[in-house]
Amino acid sequence: MHNFVKTITEWMLKKEEEMARECAIPMKEVNKQIDKVEEEKIKLTRKYNDSMALLNEVSEKLEKIKNIEILKCQKK
Repeated sequence: MHNFVKTITEWMLKKEEEMARECAIPMKEVNKQIDKVEEEKIKLTRKYNDSMALLNEVSEKLEKIKNIEILKCQKK
């Protein structure tokens, strides 16, 4: 599915580029699309940062559990 979306997106961008060469696409529309892409990048960056923070927290807790087990097993 990812490849399909990528292929369609590339095709659309190629068509828009052709239209731009013919001065058939308004600058306002291009700027609007750029703004949408930038907004999506911000959303994805936030989502990524949130996910990484959660994974780091889980990793830290697992390391703590591991260290507790190591200390407990070494005493026996």
